[in-house]
Amino acid sequence: EVQLVESGGGLVQAGGSLRLTCVVSGARLDDYAINWVRQAPGKEREGVACIMSSDGSTEYADSVKGRFTISDDHAKNTVYLQMNSLKPEDTGVYYCAAVEHPSAAVIFRNHEYDAWGRGTQVTVSS
Repeated sequence: EVQLVESGGGLVQAGGSLRLTCVVSGARLDDYAINWVRQAPGKEREGVACIMSSDGSTEYADSVKGRFTISDDHAKNTVYLQMNSLKPEDTGVYYCAAVEHPSAAVIFRNHEYDAWGRGTQVTVSS
């Protein structure tokens, strides 16, 4: 059973950067697409980035394109989200979520994920 553990969240000023980490255990990273999904207070969860580890293909939500970069390290079975030029509207709990045997790197719908981490809080002050 795949397990996901996030870390790296925190409080940062607008314009700053953070790097989130998702450690994947219990499964081969190549068998999954890993997405970062965030939830702002009072809002539904929204996917922001995806990486399909078998070929390294990625996809981003329009709201983060050019600012966020998703990457992975197969040796460490870890996925990262580098977040630059952060805005107050990026505030929320960030989850990593996994889809097994994906056909492409896409922003999946919430009900399509096979596993979720517990999340890490990101707060961007203005």
